Amino acid sequence: MKLSGFKSGIQTLVAAVLLIAVQACTTTNSPSVAREQGNQPVIGVEGRPKLIVGIVVDQMRYDFLYRYWDKYSEGGFKRLVRQGFNFKNNQYSYVPTYTGPGHASVYTGSVPALNGIIGNSWYDRTTGKSMYCVEDRSVKTVGSTSDAGLMSPRNLLTTTITDELRLSNNMQSKVIGVALKDRGSILPAGHTANGAYWFDSPSGNWITSTFYADALPNWVQEFNNQKHPDKLLSEVWNTLLPIEQYTESTADDMDWERALPGEERPVFPHNIPAIRGKDYELIRSIPAGNTLTTEFAKAALRGENLGKGNFTDFLALSYSTPDYTGHSFGPNSIEVQDVYLRLDREIEELINLLENEIGKDNVLIFLTADHGAAHVPAYMESLNIPAGIATSGIMRDSLEQHLTKLFGKGRWVERYTNQQVYLDRKTIEGKKLTRIEVQEAAANYVMRFDGVARAITGEAIQRAGWAGGMMSRLESGYNAQRSGDVIVVLQPGWFEGYGSGPQKGTTHGSYSNYDTHVPLVWYGWKVKPGESSVETAVADIAPTIASWLYIQEPNGSVGRPLQEFMK
Repeated sequence: MKLSGFKSGIQTLVAAVLLIAVQACTTTNSPSVAREQGNQPVIGVEGRPKLIVGIVVDQMRYDFLYRYWDKYSEGGFKRLVRQGFNFKNNQYSYVPTYTGPGHASVYTGSVPALNGIIGNSWYDRTTGKSMYCVEDRSVKTVGSTSDAGLMSPRNLLTTTITDELRLSNNMQSKVIGVALKDRGSILPAGHTANGAYWFDSPSGNWITSTFYADALPNWVQEFNNQKHPDKLLSEVWNTLLPIEQYTESTADDMDWERALPGEERPVFPHNIPAIRGKDYELIRSIPAGNTLTTEFAKAALRGENLGKGNFTDFLALSYSTPDYTGHSFGPNSIEVQDVYLRLDREIEELINLLENEIGKDNVLIFLTADHGAAHVPAYMESLNIPAGIATSGIMRDSLEQHLTKLFGKGRWVERYTNQQVYLDRKTIEGKKLTRIEVQEAAANYVMRFDGVARAITGEAIQRAGWAGGMMSRLESGYNAQRSGDVIVVLQPGWFEGYGSGPQKGTTHGSYSNYDTHVPLVWYGWKVKPGESSVETAVADIAPTIASWLYIQEPNGSVGRPLQEFMK
């Protein structure tokens, strides 16, 4: 009797334990539950944001967050910094720092050595032509008769966080990419996006390619039919504030500023209606380009019902205009400051829309940049700070002559682009020389030029490994199939120039911190206010999102999740 009763009691106890375990498992795995039991969060769909919005500002130096701080509104950049988490020491871990590689790194959590996007374009040895980073001649333009839609992400060799989001739930999340620049839309949206849209200057339309769809969605057609660019280009560009208040910038009309096409001088007010030309290209270089981008992003949010479904959606948004403006006027110009003061208002408007229609606790936002920018060398020289221009054409021609003297007649330099020397390997083989000896001869010679800090052979980069510093950035930016034979590194303050005459405006692409140090601010869902000076990499953004969403990080990711620093 006692044994029977004991067995019965054990069976009852086991049954009760099993029932509790089953209920716990059911609760934990149920997609409809997201509450806390003690200190342990229970994760489900409601435990994830309804929408992620990635904001990449093209050519936003880190210091732009603070340089114009007193002139910003309370609801834009200030709101992100004060109510979000600000990583103050966020760096690109590779060179070259260009738009294509930057957007690829943000969304792949990777570096050019792995994702293959080593520049906005590169020399393709198999075709003997330049390859644009999102070029794809197998697709067609959708939304225009121009060739601007012959683009896709096929040159991107790894997945993106947006791909991984779609893969995690059998393609039920929506992903949309938006930018004036094709590469600023396509690379973030990834290989599996529902749509990627960019601006077509000949038609004034937002377009896509047949990689994504055979026709524009109705909401895009409706937006194009509203002819926003015509209205925006009918307005004179004057400063948002009285011009005398732009004390954070140099005076208007400096010698190193480049005027807009059609203008005689780079001065306010810019008479946009008088210089707009026959197409819509000018809108890229003025604040109206940011306005157009914001309006289209709002149309995408509503047209695709982003953040309104059962799965996390993703809007990959890039503001391209600051890059165009910066290249023309330089980072110390009143024009660039005005672009940022107005962009601040655009971001405030976008955040208000997101919070009103979806809710702050349902939206995760991050803000970063694809690269920074150098001060214009002429400006630096006016302050007695070392700087200069290295003319690529002179360097290439001189190197060709030098190698001819050393090794005999032949075409030695196949291409010089993006501070990379591509040697003619057929000539090297025909002369029965080794690749490394010609690489070393070329590297040693280019060290003679003013402004050159280092010249590293491709063989040296592939054979060595560096734990940090400039050489580590070179290694991370070098892709053996696409990069050149010799990488030329310029001194800080120097950049590559083209053509003759004085260099106006600025550029980027170097290992220096003015190009690699960019903002990283998180805001919204699960983000507590704070800041950190810990060194982070742009490649950390994608794995941080993956960790929050409980999904796989991109397959070329080299970054780390940052949640442990956000406490």
